[in-house]
Amino acid sequence: MKRSIVATVAALLLTLIPTLAKADCIGFCPAPPTTSVGDGAVSVAYMTGAPGDTARTAFAAQAAPVPYRWRLLTPCQVDDTNLGGCQGGQPICAQLPGRIIVLYEVQRQRVVQPDRAPVDGIAPDPAAPVGQGYGGWANEGSSCVDVTDLNPPPSPDEVFRYFQTLPLPQLTTRQQPPGEALVGLPVIFFTDSPTAQTFTVDIRGFTVVITATATSYAWDTGDGTVLTTTDPGAPYPDQTITHDYSSGTYTASLTTTWGATYAVDGGVQADVPGTTTTQGAPVTFTVLQARTVLTDPYD
Repeated sequence: MKRSIVATVAALLLTLIPTLAKADCIGFCPAPPTTSVGDGAVSVAYMTGAPGDTARTAFAAQAAPVPYRWRLLTPCQVDDTNLGGCQGGQPICAQLPGRIIVLYEVQRQRVVQPDRAPVDGIAPDPAAPVGQGYGGWANEGSSCVDVTDLNPPPSPDEVFRYFQTLPLPQLTTRQQPPGEALVGLPVIFFTDSPTAQTFTVDIRGFTVVITATATSYAWDTGDGTVLTTTDPGAPYPDQTITHDYSSGTYTASLTTTWGATYAVDGGVQADVPGTTTTQGAPVTFTVLQARTVLTDPYD
């Protein structure tokens, strides 16, 4: 009889959880959500929705004891549990103003109930404390999860969105010889602008250090050719990027592709999942045809 009353009250509370999920804890309270490199799991006290739902909501505290606790892993963490490497091709979650919505693999684990009743027909160890998880983690599949209540550290995709807005350097195109060149003598291209820069940004109260590095260079020579290199070139006599021209006037420019790494609150560095580009100011020069002229040596 007593167990029946408890079950009835528990069922009633469960119907109220979506409304009360942000209230103070009732019963046991789990540890605050944490993240780390490696397993990288975000701890979750309560999840709305059901397995297979495309959109779910995660809460840091629950209004009453529930049968499970959850953890969230990004697809990158599932692909590579040590380094968080991504395989790519993951769905993109729609964003809402003022909300943090991230694609996660949702996993759940049974929790020891106050009345020690079995969950999914499996009873906990008699010595296990109330509120502790038991059994393995079950995978509920991928969902776009609203984790605003958890205030998790910035996700790689969130950092990438900031990275795209940074005032990255527009590398200057240098050309030798300057101003005018001669047909038959290759024109040398290089840039002497900084090819790395560090930015410190605040993302939702987290200090994120983003280190941007130029990863490739596309030299538009102005005559229909684009030279792609992984080095910034060098001036004479150490030149590595050259191009032959016929006579005429040309305008060359440089497009730089930037990649980056980032660290949150002094933590381990990780790759920003994407690149961005900057366009430098163009340079215009003339290529002249040298002609042989016979002269009288006695003039």
